[in-house]
Amino acid sequence: MHRAHTAFSLALSPMAHKNFATWLLKSSSSKQMAKVTAAAAVRTYNSAAAEPFANGSTASYVEEMYNAWLRDPTSVHTSWDAYFRSNSYVSPPNLAPVQANTLPLTAFNFGGAVSGAAPDSKTIDDHLAVQAIIRSYQIRGHNIAHLDPLEINSPELPGNSSTKTIYANFSFEPSEQDMERQFKLPSTTFIGGDEASLPLKEILNRLENVYCNKIGVEFMFINSLEQCNWIRKRFETPGVLNFSPEEKRLILARLTRATGFEAFLAKKYSSEKRFGLEGCEIMIPALKEIIDVSTELGVESVIMGMPHRGRLNTLANVCRKPLNQIFTQFAGLEAADDGSGDVKYHLGTYIERLNRVTNKNIRLAVVANPSHLEAVDPVVQGKTRAEQFYRGDQEGKKVMSILIHGDAAFCGQGVVYETMHLSDLPDYTTHGTIHVVANNQIGFTTDPRFSRSSPYCTDVARVVNAPIFHVNADDPEAVMHVCKVAAEWRATFHKDCVIDLVGYRRNGHNEIDEPMFTQPLMYQKIRKHKNCLDLYADKLIAEGTVTGEEVKSVAAKYENICEEAFALAKTETHVKYKDWLDSPWSGFFEGKDPLKVAPTGVKEETLIHIGNRFSSPPPNAAEFVIHKGLMRVLAARKAMVDDKVADWALGEAMAFGSLLKEGIHVRLSGQDVERGTFSHRHHVLHHQLVDKATYNSLQHMYPDQAPYSVSNSSLSEYAVLGFEHGYSMTNPNALVLWEAQFGDFSNTAQSIIDQFISSGQSKWVRQSGLVMLLPHGMEGMGPEHSSCRVERFLQMSSDDPDYFPPESDEFGVRQLHDINWIVANCSTPANYYHILRRQIALPFRKPLILCTPKSLLRHPEAKSPFSEMSEGSEFQRIIPDNGPAGQNPSSVKKVVFCSGRVYYDLTKTRTEKKLESDIAIVRVEQISPFPFDLVKEQANLYKNAELVWAQEEHKNQGSWTYVQPRFLTALNHSRDVSQSDEQSSSTNTTTTTDHTNNVSATDSDSNSKPWLSRMFAASNSNGGDPKDPAVALGGDFNAAKHFDLKNVRHDFNRPAGIAAAPGGRIAKTGRKISYVGRACGASTATGSKAQHIRELNALLNDAIST
Repeated sequence: MHRAHTAFSLALSPMAHKNFATWLLKSSSSKQMAKVTAAAAVRTYNSAAAEPFANGSTASYVEEMYNAWLRDPTSVHTSWDAYFRSNSYVSPPNLAPVQANTLPLTAFNFGGAVSGAAPDSKTIDDHLAVQAIIRSYQIRGHNIAHLDPLEINSPELPGNSSTKTIYANFSFEPSEQDMERQFKLPSTTFIGGDEASLPLKEILNRLENVYCNKIGVEFMFINSLEQCNWIRKRFETPGVLNFSPEEKRLILARLTRATGFEAFLAKKYSSEKRFGLEGCEIMIPALKEIIDVSTELGVESVIMGMPHRGRLNTLANVCRKPLNQIFTQFAGLEAADDGSGDVKYHLGTYIERLNRVTNKNIRLAVVANPSHLEAVDPVVQGKTRAEQFYRGDQEGKKVMSILIHGDAAFCGQGVVYETMHLSDLPDYTTHGTIHVVANNQIGFTTDPRFSRSSPYCTDVARVVNAPIFHVNADDPEAVMHVCKVAAEWRATFHKDCVIDLVGYRRNGHNEIDEPMFTQPLMYQKIRKHKNCLDLYADKLIAEGTVTGEEVKSVAAKYENICEEAFALAKTETHVKYKDWLDSPWSGFFEGKDPLKVAPTGVKEETLIHIGNRFSSPPPNAAEFVIHKGLMRVLAARKAMVDDKVADWALGEAMAFGSLLKEGIHVRLSGQDVERGTFSHRHHVLHHQLVDKATYNSLQHMYPDQAPYSVSNSSLSEYAVLGFEHGYSMTNPNALVLWEAQFGDFSNTAQSIIDQFISSGQSKWVRQSGLVMLLPHGMEGMGPEHSSCRVERFLQMSSDDPDYFPPESDEFGVRQLHDINWIVANCSTPANYYHILRRQIALPFRKPLILCTPKSLLRHPEAKSPFSEMSEGSEFQRIIPDNGPAGQNPSSVKKVVFCSGRVYYDLTKTRTEKKLESDIAIVRVEQISPFPFDLVKEQANLYKNAELVWAQEEHKNQGSWTYVQPRFLTALNHSRDVSQSDEQSSSTNTTTTTDHTNNVSATDSDSNSKPWLSRMFAASNSNGGDPKDPAVALGGDFNAAKHFDLKNVRHDFNRPAGIAAAPGGRIAKTGRKISYVGRACGASTATGSKAQHIRELNALLNDAIST
């Protein structure tokens, strides 16, 4: 038994490495060497292993046999008896097949030992050392691979100067004779191909060529043997890097187009920023190879996200966007459609075309991205997930995503990490993303040693077990092989992988930047370095694959294509933002009245049906054990349904259920949304005794309903909100909601809010109906759990505070059509129900920012009767006072306008003070776009009353700074104008409230000038000095000389299609609105509960007083 233990300990001992090296150097018998090396397999095959009784070749089984033999030699098999008597084991004969790269031990005769003798310690040393050397190459080979085309940067790792690092730890310095000895190859390597053994020299040469050449593979951290072996086979099998002449010519042609495009732009637009790919042009053929292989494997749609560098080249040569449309973006033309637009290297596109290599149709989308480099990552993932969902692609075989990164951003931006962690979550996975890093080895002006702490920029991918393929970008064939492997990996395992294209940046951060200021040595090398196309063309010419004339012909042909497109672009007079739309909604807008909203009320029978289902346990309730507390919740819901009233959770469920009934997919996502942060929702019931057994009643409302998804997310706001935004872009006929755990947590997703949700339609003509649910309320929970910072959303609202739109029957919907998003703070479940349904009822899509309540979720007065949700009811932008004050408005002394939960505090205080007839309380439910018409109506109703705005937030927060100027506009129904405008309009004597007519000729002439000219202009007729610059500017402003603004609309910052107001101020009522609430503050709320109560009482006393 001691010998068995010794064998196993030797197999695990680090000293085995050294023992093997010592033996190898001392050994001189080639015959003995040949016998020993066959035992070097990582899985030494013993024919006894296949026998049922011999499955115990483990130490425990051997020991059990040995103890039995000691007690009674006849109690064990005769082979065990022979083994224990002679210290050798002779296995019984069997027909088990021999596995690959293995031989039975009986095939070896060590030193004349009897057949079947156990291997001695030298054999075990040999086995372990050969395996360890091979494993070392697989683990550490990438550290010394030739990845840098410039040969100036290497990972900061110890001992990476030569391949001797790999086996230095084995005290191994073999002689030439030793290197020629044959070694049996273990099953963990494929370098032998069909050969079972190789000379040690050939083993090392092949390993160095695989792992230390132009490709560096990081994969041995993956905890799946199957996946590791899969990767080994793709890189170690001899001949995997052999390409046919046709394949080489295709690579050359694609590389020629990528290089030629950048050269053409540099020639035609030498002073323009374009963020070209020079130094990493191979990225274009790489992307095309990924798409070709993926298409061949069944992918039909590819969604890409990328930063600005290389975007135009990708659009031109990967997506095949018409070149003339790209060149037109350089012309600075006016837009033919609405929107503010974006710079050309931020724009996206959507293309359906034939893949000529695979002869299959493919859909390609490049999602628009701002300068926040990695912000698009989760948006792409959400859009990809949505397309997979709508196609029924549950395994990701038809739709895939490709994310392109810069090296500095990939390791520096936290959203990369957040997005990576969504990759395997059931409700967020896209079943594998291929990440391509365009590694310039520099971030703007910052060297890698100052921009990251990790050896590689790609180390973030290790956290999700994604293999990383580093490759020298100056070796096109190595790049193509890596891309092929990456596409096959994604199709096989449906997991992420990373391609690190190690190149350089030939120019500065942009084409007019000077990189020698900060990287002089690097750019001295770059100036002398041939580009990839020249290097590869020289290689193919030298090997006879192509001729020099063929190379020149391919380049000339593409340049002619560019010249023709350039000539066509010159004929364009306008740019069209819709040409750059990345998420078209085919047929959604056609045949619809853009100002007609579908009804949001439903039949009462529908509400009752949904309420009954929502308040019922699973059909097999006897077997499904529900928590006792939830049984009480279900009983309370059932009681409300019987009484035909709804609280917040029931109203939300009725909105969701009624939409599902109408075929509208509903997706709710965020932290803890299944239960709800405040334990009010409980959409998912959990079996108390069985793990993972759940029931969601909203998924079982109707047999033919649309799918409902409610998903607890990772503890991320940035990535998850971006994901849901991308999801909402895909299909307008879906209600997609993201709920923050607390409203202010949305501030960690500010980039998504600012760059995508708020401005996406204006920049990229892209609509989204995403709903953001932000729990909000100053309830003594401290600074971080109180305010959703509604003031930030209101500040970004695009309506003009000084402009009262023309009043009409479509006033409300026209406002919604013209604004960038909707901000609301509902105070009743019915209004919450209606505003959710209105998101789908609108003939267009706008993001909805909803301040949702906390204490109101269980407030006894915060309930709505079914009558306010049934047919004939609708969302109320303002809820007037329906009490004694509203019935007798002439006697009201004060009108308090408010929004949200503070209403209930105000009404309680008013009741306590018995001022129901003296003070009216009006709720502004939709804050933006501001309900000018209804505010004006309420103000006219209470003509003699003082008007105040009450809010629970601090004065410099909340809604006050947004509503104050809009209240003044609504009360006075006019707008402030400059002195020159007032004087110029003095000839217009008509006083009217109609803002669409009665504009004087003087006004019209003034408004036709550029807005900058009008801003600084002063009239000579009014006593201005002609020598004054401002006067001169007003008289002879040269728009072409200063700014090309001659076509700027004179109704700047007004909804499109609505005329400007007359220049003169209209007769005013002189009314104003006062503020009541907390004073200005730096924090959103006090951390003291007592202080919070004092502040709230002061607010209520000030508001409810006459």
